[in-house]
Amino acid sequence: MTDGSAPITRADVEHVARLARLALTDAEVERLTADLAAVLDHAADVAALDLDGVPPTAHPLPLRNVLRDDAVRPSLDRDEVLAAAPVAEDGRFRVPRILDPS
Repeated sequence: MTDGSAPITRADVEHVARLARLALTDAEVERLTADLAAVLDHAADVAALDLDGVPPTAHPLPLRNVLRDDAVRPSLDRDEVLAAAPVAEDGRFRVPRILDPS
């Protein structure tokens, strides 16, 4: 693999593909060699940035949940809802069994 200064080689890509058990065509190896070189160049650019005094963050923008306040409000009448169900039993919806009873 690369030492940080040498570009990624075709052999590097083939080695990683072999470790990942990927069967790549020659065209895919060529394309991935160029793509991975671009990714590593970008990573090197980021690593070269002076980040002294920059606090670590999980997200570049401040986030907050946008949830409405819980408020008690009238709900549907249980008997009315169960009356509209195909089958109700003991004040509940009856549905087909999906798990083996054993």
